[in-house]
Amino acid sequence: MTSRRTLPTRRTLLKGTLFGSAAALLPTTASASATCPGHPGLRLPAPTGPHPVGMRTVHLTDPTRTDPWVGGVRELMLTVLYPARSVRGFPRVPQLTPNEATVFAEYAPLVHPGLPQQGTVDWGAVLTHAYKGAPALPGRRPVLVYSPGGGDSRTLGTSLAEDLASHGRVVVLVDHPGDATQVELPTGMRRTVLVGPPDPAVLRTMIDTRIADLRLVLDRLPDLPLAPVMDRHRIGMYGHSAGGTAAVYAACHDHRVDAVANLEGYLDLYGTPTGFGRPLLLFRTDGFEGADRIESSWQGLPAHRARLTDADHWAFTDYGSLVPRLQTTGLVSAATRNTLVGTGAPAPTLAQLRREVGTFFTRRLL
Repeated sequence: MTSRRTLPTRRTLLKGTLFGSAAALLPTTASASATCPGHPGLRLPAPTGPHPVGMRTVHLTDPTRTDPWVGGVRELMLTVLYPARSVRGFPRVPQLTPNEATVFAEYAPLVHPGLPQQGTVDWGAVLTHAYKGAPALPGRRPVLVYSPGGGDSRTLGTSLAEDLASHGRVVVLVDHPGDATQVELPTGMRRTVLVGPPDPAVLRTMIDTRIADLRLVLDRLPDLPLAPVMDRHRIGMYGHSAGGTAAVYAACHDHRVDAVANLEGYLDLYGTPTGFGRPLLLFRTDGFEGADRIESSWQGLPAHRARLTDADHWAFTDYGSLVPRLQTTGLVSAATRNTLVGTGAPAPTLAQLRREVGTFFTRRLL
């Protein structure tokens, strides 16, 4: 797929909200990332569970598939988070690698007008609460597989995933190269190739690719570094926006998945799923502009339903914690904050998100 290097319009970006941080992501001329004289003390909230969290990254290839965006063998990057036996002597992991932080800083204000311009925030200084390579706590743990919103990288789902891992699960965060703004592969940085609002064919390719990616991850669970502590008879899947859409459709005909949580993803791309037959969480915000279509696409589905109050679409991601902090330091306006994550206080919003998703999987993956 070829792309034109043009600036996004507001209309383009609004249409893109169907997919998370927007499928309508526009590459711009790369510029050197400025070294910030300081940063607004950005940090991710600590997980609440009894276990420290370890982290591994995994590179997967699928020789049976050709990458639909750039050709060649399909590649994925995963982050695996898990309860650790000990984290002493192991380093905490930044949310983004230096290269990822540079590209993210370039795209952030294009995907979401109003976010700080490149060179304003040191995104590479944001630390997770996971420790690279820490030994896993012995035992067999439920497995949760996460697909981010369209245009988002897997790293924007860190806070919820770390909390789930701290309560005793193995969480696998999946990146979808070509769709996500940036994915650092062993072979180099992959930027998004999507330009403008996706037409129906592009949209279908995007979701079909994500579904195949998720099923590849399920196929490869026995080969992952943490396989000995994964209970592959207790598998859940969750996703935000386009990731929620993909998670539900991926699980429809794959009975390895025991439960699915859909965080504000439409379910009308292939028709409303019927005969799903497994526990399903349908979770939305009260501020999302696509609320009527969301409700219509969910109509008739037997599911547990939940709602984040005083919240908007990206409150399901790490933007829910980071954007209010940026507003406090004067780097983001109240209007931008409200458009992205809503007016609610970030701590109780995150607490509700963690509680609803964590309780859902605890009850359904016994």
